[in-house]
Amino acid sequence: MKKFLPIIIIVSCIALCCSSFFLYVNGLKNPSTQELSQEEARSFQQVKDSLYPQSIVGSLPYPVTPAEFSVHSGSAILIDAATGSILYEKNADAIIPPASMTKLVVMYVVFQEIATGRISLDDIVPLPPESWAVNAPPQSSLMFLAEGQTVTLRELLLGLAVASGNDAAVAVAHYVSGSVDKFIERMNREMELLGLEKTRFVEPSGYSELNLTTPREFAAFARTYLSRYPESLEAFHSQASISYPQEHNFAEWHKGKEQPIFQRNTNKLLDSLPGCDGLKTGFIYESGYNLSLTAQRGETRFISVTMMGPGTGSVEGNRYRVADGTALMEWAFSCFATHYKSEIKPLAIPVLGGSKNSVTVAPLHTKPLTVPALLKDESPAAAANSITAQINIPSYIQAPLRAGDVVGKITYSLGDIVLEEVPLLAVTSIEQGNIFKQLVDKLAVDFL
Repeated sequence: MKKFLPIIIIVSCIALCCSSFFLYVNGLKNPSTQELSQEEARSFQQVKDSLYPQSIVGSLPYPVTPAEFSVHSGSAILIDAATGSILYEKNADAIIPPASMTKLVVMYVVFQEIATGRISLDDIVPLPPESWAVNAPPQSSLMFLAEGQTVTLRELLLGLAVASGNDAAVAVAHYVSGSVDKFIERMNREMELLGLEKTRFVEPSGYSELNLTTPREFAAFARTYLSRYPESLEAFHSQASISYPQEHNFAEWHKGKEQPIFQRNTNKLLDSLPGCDGLKTGFIYESGYNLSLTAQRGETRFISVTMMGPGTGSVEGNRYRVADGTALMEWAFSCFATHYKSEIKPLAIPVLGGSKNSVTVAPLHTKPLTVPALLKDESPAAAANSITAQINIPSYIQAPLRAGDVVGKITYSLGDIVLEEVPLLAVTSIEQGNIFKQLVDKLAVDFL
């Protein structure tokens, strides 16, 4: 027995090594998946933002048949609010004064300030002489601010959104930044932060033809504004009218001497387009009749921007503006729908030759899909029920690996149409392992 003991020990060691090796291989083949911690998710987002910056608006990831209609406006664009996908465009990079659409940027800055806690909607706003209606340029749109009135920030925003009050824009600018000039600096800084290179302002009301933007850039801004402050639609942009000043706005010595001035929302599509709840009109002679428009039906929301609209006088200008907005939105809702994807949880892929045995991978983004109607009588929403998602990842990855490396993809398809391919990225970096680890993993390759 003693004679065979060394052999037994050797065989046992070999068996133990083999058993350990195959247990190791089995662990490689079945890596455990874990949800990302808050810190990992934050770090991964920073990597994605650095390596793969996403544009606010962009082309559809699949070809579509061009729209069979035209718009009267000289420039236009239509996007899916949830995805930023461009569905229609016409001269979308023309540089045009935004006119009173400028006031949306004023409101954007105000909501940012409210979010910090520095100001609130119920603040009483002092009215400097520059903001009094009597001191406004001729033919200005006004909410009719005057000396001695008591007005809240909430009322001023309603005056901006509904009556398009130039006087309200001046009052807000002074309140937020101390002066119009400083507020304009803030507006321009915010546009730079959004990457909008052609959008610049010289005053906050939109009265000046030196305020400039493009339909593409303003659609990108509008999408950002609505994604960050969706509550603005119900609270302000969808309001049908404003009556100002009310009794509580007057100074004691003035109460009872005047009646409120009633004004309807300048956006006429609120009354005629199903689902319409914003945003803002604009007109000066240099820009024509402008409109940033949004409507939602079900889970689908679209945003359009039309600029350089024709028309001699407001009646004709509004008629063309309504016709363009209606045509764009009805076409969009008949041809496309927003589809919210099923959640793809983080996956784990074996890593060979590395300091760790697996890496967690996650999608570059989880934004929804813009889905087309493929059949003449099929709604886009119905078509979305046929979407398939195919995950394509390798059986293993070789170290070293850097966070953000593309290691696979998810392919979303509708029939034969590939709607989108979303890259799968390594969440963390993995360095190369030691020589022993690399040797063992070379032997493990054939068993994966």
